[in-house]
Formats: sequence, structure tokens, C-alpha cells
Amino acid sequence: MIEKPLTPADVEFVTTLHGDDPVSFVVLMQPRGDQDRLLRAIDDVALGYLDRAVREGDEPEGEEAVPPAQRALTHSLDALRAAGSEAVGQIVERHPLDLLRSVVEETGADEVIVLTAPHFVEEFFHRDWASRARHKVGVPVLKLFAHAVDEDQAATGG
Repeated sequence: MIEKPLTPADVEFVTTLHGDDPVSFVVLMQPRGDQDRLLRAIDDVALGYLDRAVREGDEPEGEEAVPPAQRALTHSLDALRAAGSEAVGQIVERHPLDLLRSVVEETGADEVIVLTAPHFVEEFFHRDWASRARHKVGVPVLKLFAHAVDEDQAATGG
């Protein structure tokens, strides 16, 4: 499960986690806006990103967030495939943890990787995706922090 496009460092990290064993990915992309705006702003302040906290209201949410999420998903799938992995994915429309559980069951996944930016408030209260997924999916859940994407990459999804 991701919330931003994978950077080259992210791709290298997840594709080499298991050494030379072949891996395949089912990538679920969570569009921006289904999370709490206030929590994101608090996280930005906690991380020292005051300019991001101020611009939080300018970010697309809901239906407006789907096209950028689709571009980010396409970029991420292409990058995983270019690294030699099989990869498919989809945008999470509703109930992300239910969808994640069904994907794990349908594919027989060995583990779930949640690649996310730090969310201090949610993590403190165990409301982040990884903590919540651990109670739902029945396989190990590995939480990794995504590498930063610069503003140009974020805007283009690439």
C-alpha cells in the first residue's frame, strides 16, 4: 500500500528486500483526501514542514485526487517492472483495509508492505495503515518510510 509515487530508492529497496528471490507486487494506491487533513497538517508541523502545513488546504482531495493518484500508481508500476518485478495495482476507492485483506487472500501474499511518509499522530495512537493492517490481513506487515519526492515529481507523478 502506497500513498505517493515510488522513488527510485523506494523501488530499489522493496525489490531487493528478499535478495535474489523473485517477487511480485500488487500495489494499492490510496488517493489523498481520505485521510484527516488536520492530522496531515500536524504531521507536517512535527516534521518541520511548515510551508506544507500552510498549503494543506490547497491539495486536491476526494475525486480531484484520483487523477494524480492514478499517475502515481502508473509511475510506480512502471518503475517496479523496469526493475524486473511483476507488478499490478489499483486505486483504493473505499475500505482500504478490506481491499487489502481480500488481495492478500486472493493472491496468497506472504507479506504486506506499507510504504508511507511518517504520520506521528496516527502512529502514536496506532491508527496508521500498518498498525491497522496488522489486525486485518493475517500475514506479516512491514512498515517502511518512503523516500521524499520532490515537488516536481509529486506534481507530475513521475
